[in-house]
Amino acid sequence: MQKTILGAVLLLSLSTAALAGPQEEAFQVLEQWIKAFNASDVDGIVKLHASDALFLGTRSLTVVTRTEDIRKYFERALKSDMPRSAVFSDYSSMVLSDTAVLFTGLSASSRTREGKTITSEGRATFVIAKRAEGWQIVHFHRSPRPN
Repeated sequence: MQKTILGAVLLLSLSTAALAGPQEEAFQVLEQWIKAFNASDVDGIVKLHASDALFLGTRSLTVVTRTEDIRKYFERALKSDMPRSAVFSDYSSMVLSDTAVLFTGLSASSRTREGKTITSEGRATFVIAKRAEGWQIVHFHRSPRPN
């Protein structure tokens, strides 16, 4: 009986993985990024980026091309232990290939300081690609939302 149940569970898990396409797999990386940002988990954010990722954060003065500079960006941006949240909404996605997906949409991040919530609304684009290491962010851009 245990072998039958174990076999059924294994078969179900394999078929579920087979049903997920590039868009669903890439979206999991985006969800992990948001979760890491909300937790101020710099290591969690950095590990989601490919070593050759192109990064242009809201306050970036140049295009960042090195992992250590992505780390420095988020160490500065998330340096306080203030509660924060990020939301990615009103987005669209485009499957560029079996190994690359583009997500673009509106983003809002907020943090609470001394009982006051500060919100930054913007536009964000992620390109997430499947590499030997798995799905990773290869391009990130966020800019302020115009008034």
